[in-house]
Parts: sequence; structure tokens; C-alpha cells
Amino acid sequence: MLSANHLGKRYKSGWAIHPITVSFGPGMHGLLGPNGAGKSTLLRMLAGLLTPTTGNALLDGESVLQTYQCRQRIGFVPQSFRMYEQLTGLETIRHAIRMRGASAGSTSDRAAAALDAVGLSAELNRPVRSYSSGMKQRLGIAQAIASDPEVLIVDEPTAGLDPEERFRLRSVLAELSQTKAVLLSTHVLSDIGICEHIHVLCEGRLLFTGGKEQLAAHARGLVWHWETSESEWRRQPSDGIVAARRTEEGLECRALAMNQPYPYAIETEPSMEEGYLALISASTRHTR
Repeated sequence: MLSANHLGKRYKSGWAIHPITVSFGPGMHGLLGPNGAGKSTLLRMLAGLLTPTTGNALLDGESVLQTYQCRQRIGFVPQSFRMYEQLTGLETIRHAIRMRGASAGSTSDRAAAALDAVGLSAELNRPVRSYSSGMKQRLGIAQAIASDPEVLIVDEPTAGLDPEERFRLRSVLAELSQTKAVLLSTHVLSDIGICEHIHVLCEGRLLFTGGKEQLAAHARGLVWHWETSESEWRRQPSDGIVAARRTEEGLECRALAMNQPYPYAIETEPSMEEGYLALISASTRHTR
């Protein structure tokens, strides 16, 4: 169990992370929030890479800052990282294992197993410079899991990837979450579909912890649906529109609004994405 106990980070300009208390147990956790929400700062403190201003990060009750052995039980994949591009995939993972203190003779099998776990077995003898962006992201995950950590923290792994690579990477993380606690940070709502537990961060504050249905419920009573012609569409206000789909008759619209936005709009069940938007919008209004 990885947990934040009143964990916060303050700089001269103010709080980057207001003190947070939250736990991450087995399974897949999604840390969702807009760019600049403080997700990377929180993850680095949880991994023991950044000293907090207040509180502590704990793994099974042990401080990740004070115990090297504790940090060894956490695999961390940052948002951006560099590799020795002249090395092969296998050489890269063997090097990573040795850097964590393993003997040279025990690295090959563990490196091959890590590459197999992320779907790179067929590419292990290729130089890293020939890898696609998605393959490099999976190689980064292989580096993090090569020492078999109990917790895997991954920061914005799908940024800049094409849809096929995004799907492949999410599948890898979902498989790993069967045996590890996986914490996935993202600002992309579609990445959250694989997560059992969702945590929403905005402007350094933890706004929500729960499941998808609970997140969707934040928009209950605020989502409206209606159909309109293109000529009417051009005349009506666009505030709060979250989706518009062309149909044979015209346009099908959805909007987030406190009150009925159009004369024949009807209230409808919210999606997880709409719950997230309502939550972020309410938080932003409150802090202004």
C-alpha cells in the first residue's frame, strides 16, 4: 500500500501540492488532471525523488524518503527520459538492472522477462535509436519493472503517441496491474478507461477519489441533450457545449449547464468525461 500522509509541496510562489492524504492499493489507479495541476510533483514525492514540504509518502508504513530499500520497491517512469540510443533494448534493460545493484550474471533472464512483459521480445536486439516513440515508452516501463517492484508509477506515458501505440501501452499497464499497484498520471480522459480507481487533481488540490460512476455523478442534473437544425445551431449560444454530432436531420448536441440551455433540451445521464468537466469547472470557479 502506497500512501500520501498530509503530503504537500510549497515553493516561494505558493503551494504546488496542497497537503494530501490518500492511499493507492493493488490494481490500476488513474491520476487525472489538467496540465499544470501538480500531477508530476505529486508522483515524484510518492516515488521518493522530491522532498515534501509537509507530510510523508509511505509504503506499507515505511517512509520512501528515509529507506533506500523502500524506494527499491517502487518503479518510476517519468514523463520524459533519455536512453543510450546506441544500445539494444536488451542491453538497456540489463544496464538498468545492474544500476540497481544486481550482479552482472543475473541480468539477462530478468531483462528478457521485462521486455516480454511490455511486448518487446521480438525487438530486444534492435538498437534503441530504431524504436518508435511508443516502443521507447514501453522500454521505459520495462526498465522500471525489471527489478520486479511492487508499485509502478507512470507519468503521462501516452503523450504524443498515435492511437495504436496508446492502446498497446494501456494494455501493457492493465496487465501489469494484475500483480502490482499501478499509478497512471494523465490529462487524457480516454486513458482512464482501464483504471478501477480515479483520483482528480486540479491546481494542486485533490478534488476526487472514487470510481467512474461516482465521477460521472458530479455532472448529474447538469447535462442536457437536444437535436437542432444547422440554421438554428448557428444562431444559438455555444457556451457549455461538450459534444455536437451531425445527423441526417441536423445536429445532435450535449451541453453542461446549470439551467436548460435550449427550449427543447432534455436532462440526460452524464458520462464520466462530463463528470470530470463539471468537477474541474466548479473547482476553478471556487478558487477564482
